Amino acid sequence: MATKNPIGFPPSAAVIRVIAKLGEDLSRVRRRRRLTRASLAERSGVSESTLKRLEKGDGRVALESVARALYALGELDRLARVLDTASDELGLLLMDERLPKRVRSRRPSGAL
Repeated sequence: MATKNPIGFPPSAAVIRVIAKLGEDLSRVRRRRRLTRASLAERSGVSESTLKRLEKGDGRVALESVARALYALGELDRLARVLDTASDELGLLLMDERLPKRVRSRRPSGAL
């Protein structure tokens, strides 16, 4: 569903695809675990219509609702790892490029 954000720019096709895939995956996981939409919505503390919108790939669903559904499925840790800084390869590479060539010991303060 291509909707405009508050600034007025529509989301990119890549963003729309990822949100749609998240919704499809959530629906598939729910069905594989033999959960009805109503039961997952109740466990998540969201309305059934919100869960339905999420499964349909509606990008306007609040991130909190996504997190609640993942928590109810026992998968919240996966959301926590989305931008884990320990696996930020580009960020780590950029930091490594700024490392000094060598490290010198400092004189103790007050030494002549």
